Amino acid sequence: MAPQLGPHELQHIFSFLEARDLLRAAQVNKFWKMRLGSGASQVWNEVSMTKELWRQLCLRRWASCKAFPVVVGTQTWKKYYFCRSELEFRMESGRPQDFICKAISGHTGMIDQLAYVSPHEYRFDEGARSVVCTVSSDCTVRAWDLQEGSEIWSSAVQPAPLVNVVAYPQLQLVVTVDIQGLIMGWKAETGSEWASFSLPASCSSMEACDHPDGPFLLVACDEGTLYTMTVPQLQVVSRVPTFPHSSVSLTCSPDTQWVFVSAQGSDLGPKVFYTQPLLHPSEDRLPVSTTLPIRLSSRACWAPDEAARLMVIHRDDGGVHLVITTFELKATKSRDRVSILAQQLASFHLPDTMTPHLMQGHGSQTILLTSRSEMVLFTIHGLQLMAFQDHQRPITSMWVDPDRVITAALDLSLRVYVWNKKNTSPVLKSCYHLLGGSHRWASGFTHVKSDSRSIAGVEARSTGTSILRSYCFKVKLD
Repeated sequence: MAPQLGPHELQHIFSFLEARDLLRAAQVNKFWKMRLGSGASQVWNEVSMTKELWRQLCLRRWASCKAFPVVVGTQTWKKYYFCRSELEFRMESGRPQDFICKAISGHTGMIDQLAYVSPHEYRFDEGARSVVCTVSSDCTVRAWDLQEGSEIWSSAVQPAPLVNVVAYPQLQLVVTVDIQGLIMGWKAETGSEWASFSLPASCSSMEACDHPDGPFLLVACDEGTLYTMTVPQLQVVSRVPTFPHSSVSLTCSPDTQWVFVSAQGSDLGPKVFYTQPLLHPSEDRLPVSTTLPIRLSSRACWAPDEAARLMVIHRDDGGVHLVITTFELKATKSRDRVSILAQQLASFHLPDTMTPHLMQGHGSQTILLTSRSEMVLFTIHGLQLMAFQDHQRPITSMWVDPDRVITAALDLSLRVYVWNKKNTSPVLKSCYHLLGGSHRWASGFTHVKSDSRSIAGVEARSTGTSILRSYCFKVKLD
């Protein structure tokens, strides 16, 4: 009688199989029972359903699925694998039966910004839901359940219109700022006020940051000062003058170690700050920053896979042509002093026909730009990878994550694209349109954001108000 493979040997062999082959191994037919015996076939069934095999399969397919002991919202790794595979298929297909669309109204003014409060995680159970908060010119902040299409809570009317909102999903906290510079923290679950702080001038930029030392808030105001604040207390840790009497914009690196700060339309070069001294200021030490050797910068973004890689749109030395320059940042320490080295990696001129107004990074070397109704992908060296002209009117918002890209436009549609991860170089597949309401009542989409299983767009109405339009994708949980 031929020797039979034991469970450990089978598990090693099965570790090379894909999901479909594992399922076949779990359904050993009568022929194999006759040849191998019922005991051997039972071993095949048990080994093919092993938790470790399905965990490895998940990690192999989704690198972001880290080796945590329990899968959130599911009982088994096998269930997680098939639920997430189904979700990806539906979000790539975009058929009417793949999602539920809801028009959600409540604000009596224009929605100026939205933020997802629910954690960006792949959770598959009855408790999973997508929640967003919105701020509006009607002086309220509201929370919405996208699956139900209903309002969870609304704040009392505030003294001034709210213009921006950021979220801390792990803390279940949202932070808003109004047109006068009043910053307020709110409990995301109940809408109760948590803390507040008044800026001396209106806010020009605000960003939520999740640092290893704890979450913090970065705020720039119109007088040119950069504020670093604790969360959730909203206490000022440091305030640093950057560009006096200028409207300042900022963007934080993916690892929150760097902050890019620029003044719109200024001849002064933009600055990069090292966040550690901002979080732990000292009386005898100045904030650590460097000025980039460029002028008239207009847009900037970070490379998600290279936390210290910064791409900036600016004018050339003659002030005529647009250029994108990529810098690699490094903090060097000598004795008690820290300095920043900004090394130029690449630079290229944009075509004169392009007037980019949105910019995002993908991976380590890809830049996405929108110009009017077109979206174009470049490498950091200037090679044009792809160009899409799927919209009939100007693009107003762009969402980019490791799985997909979504654009919103004034033609009252959202366009969904999916990254093809099987290729070595980034390839973006144009998939489908998600349509808004009637052109008779709506003027177009102004914002779009997404989480793991929903898309939220802000639809501007011709009456001067806005509504949320949600697209929630279905997953069978049985």
